[in-house]
Amino acid sequence: GLAALVKAEMGADPFSGTIYVFRAKRTDRIKLIFWDGSGVCLIAKRLEDGEFHWPRMQDGAMHLTSAQFSALFEGLDWKRVHTPSETRTPVRAG
Repeated sequence: GLAALVKAEMGADPFSGTIYVFRAKRTDRIKLIFWDGSGVCLIAKRLEDGEFHWPRMQDGAMHLTSAQFSALFEGLDWKRVHTPSETRTPVRAG
């Protein structure tokens, strides 16, 4: 069902290895579907306390960094996760 939804509604390949996350009407539940190389995996998660914090949608989809996805999956506020700034490497000492 969800793999067909990814293909029909999003025009995406559910077997690409991308993780697709679906939210239930209740904000404390999500489902993930992805291809792991040997089969389609379906993961359902319900938070015992709290709700998932969702980012804004862009072009009908959300695009998250791996850190933001991890925060979302753990039930943390993903807005507090920032991309690390690039550190400059000194050319020479002194």
